[in-house]
Amino acid sequence: MAEEVNQQRRRFMGVAALTVAAAQLGGIGTSLAQAATPAAARIPAIAPGTNTSFGTIKQIDAGVLNVGYAELGASDAPPVMLLHGWPYDIHTYVDVAPLLAAAGYRVIVPYLRGYGTTRFLSDKTMRNGQQAAIAADIVAFMDALKIEKALIAGCDWGARTADIIAALWPQRCKALVSVSGYLIGSQEANKAPLPPKAELAWWYQFYFATERGRKGYEQYRSEFAKLIWQLASPKWNFDDATFNRSAAAFENPDHVDITIHNYRWRISAAKGERKYDKFEAQLAKFPVIGVPTITLEGDANGAPHPQPEAYAKKFSGKYEHRLITGGIGHNLPQEAPQAFAQAVVDVDRF
Repeated sequence: MAEEVNQQRRRFMGVAALTVAAAQLGGIGTSLAQAATPAAARIPAIAPGTNTSFGTIKQIDAGVLNVGYAELGASDAPPVMLLHGWPYDIHTYVDVAPLLAAAGYRVIVPYLRGYGTTRFLSDKTMRNGQQAAIAADIVAFMDALKIEKALIAGCDWGARTADIIAALWPQRCKALVSVSGYLIGSQEANKAPLPPKAELAWWYQFYFATERGRKGYEQYRSEFAKLIWQLASPKWNFDDATFNRSAAAFENPDHVDITIHNYRWRISAAKGERKYDKFEAQLAKFPVIGVPTITLEGDANGAPHPQPEAYAKKFSGKYEHRLITGGIGHNLPQEAPQAFAQAVVDVDRF
């Protein structure tokens, strides 16, 4: 009980401090499409790119990995897990994390398998990129940190991973923030052809299914990632320094293997591991998510993504969808950090 009171007090003091900061910033506007939020819970405006580094990266053995991760905020504060996607890295949250730490949270941002300083503990472990494997990594990571339950938020692969944890391990997920909504997939569902325009948007998935594509990504991974950034966020004018900070994470020795396997597995061009079969069988039924959820979408998302009305009924708990306007693309947390951080704070109060 005392710990709960301390956490509530910390969050109150955090949002109070943020309110003062917001006032000092002169009430800079945001493009967040939402119902009015109480002033005491407001996240202050911040220019994307204000922060450029997390500082020290920590390491911990968790499951089959030694995970590299950034951590901000008090160690006994309510935990928030922020999960990145492809081809991005922890810098997706370089502005979000300090906002949430200032609001009274313990913010943890891990490199997924195949990124940054995360490494496999054994050379014999399959370099598996299937959805259930990545989700199991995060559950093992939470175990290693002795975090029983966290608010989990993600974008791209990270949103899918957050969705899966909320669906399969709801006791580990206090609440969910997911960019582009419900992203759980299945190999069986992916066998169905899409209309030509939709197939065109997945061009790289078919490229990766070939040996030419594997070699091309190996040789041109930085150029490839920059092209995806430009296509997925056509109005995001990121500079070379911003891109290069994330591109360094793609030099991980397992990055190409994980990326290629992920996209091949989706279309049944590669097999997964038997130990994840039971999870994939559950996910193939597209389970409803019951934890409190806010889904987000940018108004200029150039990446393949479902429409909000297509997944709204997949969330049975308290739920809200927000459209973030102003030319916001696929990498929403980095392009609109205030809106993303606000969603985390708000869903915690659902």
